[in-house]
Amino acid sequence: MTMQSSNVMAPPPPKRMEEMRLPIVMMRDILLKTMFRKNIDMVSDIATAICLPRAVTQELVDMAREQRLCEATGTLNANSGNEMGYQLTDMGKTRAQDALAQSEYFGAMPVPLDVYREQIKRQSIRNIQITRQQLTDAMGHLILPDSLLDHLGPAVGAGRSILMYGPPGNGKSSISNGIRDAMGDKVYVPRAIEYAGQVITVYDPIVHSAAEEDDQDPNSLRRVSRFDTRYVKCDRPTVITGGELSLDMLDLVYNPTARTYQAPLQLKSTGGIFIVDDLGRQAEPPQSLVNRWIVPLEENKDILALQSGEKFEVPFDTLVIFSTNFHPNEIFDQAALRRIFFKIKIDGPNQENFLKIFAMVAKKRKMPLDEESLVHLLKHKYPTIDNVYANYQPIFLIDQMISICEFEGIPNQMSPDLIDRAWANMFVKDEHIVK
Repeated sequence: MTMQSSNVMAPPPPKRMEEMRLPIVMMRDILLKTMFRKNIDMVSDIATAICLPRAVTQELVDMAREQRLCEATGTLNANSGNEMGYQLTDMGKTRAQDALAQSEYFGAMPVPLDVYREQIKRQSIRNIQITRQQLTDAMGHLILPDSLLDHLGPAVGAGRSILMYGPPGNGKSSISNGIRDAMGDKVYVPRAIEYAGQVITVYDPIVHSAAEEDDQDPNSLRRVSRFDTRYVKCDRPTVITGGELSLDMLDLVYNPTARTYQAPLQLKSTGGIFIVDDLGRQAEPPQSLVNRWIVPLEENKDILALQSGEKFEVPFDTLVIFSTNFHPNEIFDQAALRRIFFKIKIDGPNQENFLKIFAMVAKKRKMPLDEESLVHLLKHKYPTIDNVYANYQPIFLIDQMISICEFEGIPNQMSPDLIDRAWANMFVKDEHIVK
């Protein structure tokens, strides 16, 4: 069930310094700061630290030498294939410290925003094709009606916004995760991007899952990379937010100490999925949150602002999934609803699917099924709630019965009495509390 990762073209490594399309002074200063902070002197080590090919790194070192900011140590290091070592001159150290005072950023050379735009096109979420089989395989642990996949498949394939709504406890979050799992290919996430001389860090190990590195010959002196290592090869990212989501989380985050920016959540989710779970539980009204997304959803671009107030465009290439327990008409006006491309109702299971889920959970939890108990549940319990079934109920009821059995010191079992005791914990009666 994997998609061909060859679908995504890797970013080619730069061959010359002039191909970098970054300000010369910025590249030189990052080189000096990295040598100063990491205390490294071999071109091969510097190349690894700044994530550039060795030839380009050598060009940068040569430029710094011409400006008398670094010098050759005059010793060949036998452990590094007789490589020449380089060290910062006093002038180079002073320049490195001045540069660190302006920005603490060092290490991986950033990717210019315009260059990153080109990579986003190569790996766009709108280029993916998901088959019914892939979606079914990714959701194999869920019992879903066929009609739901009929709606979900085209929505995911379009890479446009989706609103999932319906009563709580019916797997909207699990379905969102299943959509993520169905995307088996990889994308390239920049460690940092550059705009107007500012560095914006993008790669975030909390959000991004780096793919396994290809095995390379450990004895090879030159690690040959088939793509630009300023990027990290990752699974398509998934950002999941819930009630904690606020509008300022969608803005650039400025770090006044490092004097760098951190990409907002939607930029980190480029090429992947942004899930807004529990819409309606946030401090901001849902209408305000959706209004913030209107331009990005319609025009595939977002507007971000620097500390200076300067605004700039970044690509918006994300499948946005809104999930809510409220009816859409209660939380949105018609204009906002029009802008959400697909609206999919996630209902509770019918009795047949409820029993399938119940049997599947019981088997997983090693709870023997008991016909008398099931008849009691369906004939006497569910009529009290108008026979409204929900996907979360089998897990809840079975786990409750297991807890009771463990407490009573008896093997896992079902009985009408245990069903009654588990059921009592699933709902809270409306009753007046005397204070």
